[in-house]
Amino acid sequence: MGTTPETMTTRDARSLPHGVSRVVAIGNFDGVHRGHARLIGEATQAAHTAGQEACVLTFSPHPARLLAPDRAPALLMTEARRFTLLAELGVDRVVVQPFDAALAALAPRAFVETLLVGSMQAKRVCVGYDFSFGAKRAGNTATLAELGAELGFVATVTPAVRVRGVICSSSAIRNLIASGQIDDATALLGRPPEAEGLVVRGAGRGRTIGVPTANLAADTEVLPARGVYAGWAELADGTRKRAAINIGKNPTFTGPEAPTTVEAHVLGHDGDLYGQRLRLTFVARLRDEQRFDGKEALVAQIFRDIEAARTAEALPLPPVD
Repeated sequence: MGTTPETMTTRDARSLPHGVSRVVAIGNFDGVHRGHARLIGEATQAAHTAGQEACVLTFSPHPARLLAPDRAPALLMTEARRFTLLAELGVDRVVVQPFDAALAALAPRAFVETLLVGSMQAKRVCVGYDFSFGAKRAGNTATLAELGAELGFVATVTPAVRVRGVICSSSAIRNLIASGQIDDATALLGRPPEAEGLVVRGAGRGRTIGVPTANLAADTEVLPARGVYAGWAELADGTRKRAAINIGKNPTFTGPEAPTTVEAHVLGHDGDLYGQRLRLTFVARLRDEQRFDGKEALVAQIFRDIEAARTAEALPLPPVD
């Protein structure tokens, strides 16, 4: 493709160049999971076969943050990470449409005429089985197909993708990650869960016991349950190293009122990571968080965790049903 997540992104469909026919996949695509990958794969294949531009249309902020802020979901990944994964799936352009009260008030026909036909010049629109659109979510996949037949585009619907009988959905993945079920979350995502952010200064206890850690101020809103995990750390320069990752309150030293922290011991790294961005990948849950009777017992367990993290691997992906 020759594009990067930065150059492929257009803010507001109204700024798109005219005279370009497009295949448009619509969704929030939080997590870019295996169901998303199938939908986007169908869209990109159709676009590139026809010599058209493969586009994703997404919204910012997430519509629920405007329409139902109390029920708005925590997001699985940052916007930048989502765009990187979409680029890897072959998308030519991501259109980030500002979601405001005016857009939310559009009736289904007005949404299609204004955005999909007028601004995006869509020749094909690809959506998931549960797609709804327009004011009060009055439009559905049948509405889209009817409008497409009238206004000159083809509407295609990707059915639910299941793994072990479970539908691949962002909400299901959020629940699995939050409960520490890394293997099951990986099966639905198609890759292990991640967290990323800046490395900040912590309490400094790790260095005093011979196990320095990078303390992550996570941008990722969905984190695994408290416990110890084996994984990988991707440094700012792209280097990947194994890591033993602790998410918790450090109960051996603190009380239940302490904040939850994300700390990674990066195996084989001795340098200073403060102020750098770090991406952590969780490949296996090693144990629950626990309080130890003293520092010596804690240190002994930490070294056992590090040895377990040294060789841990994610389980092979199960096939989709």
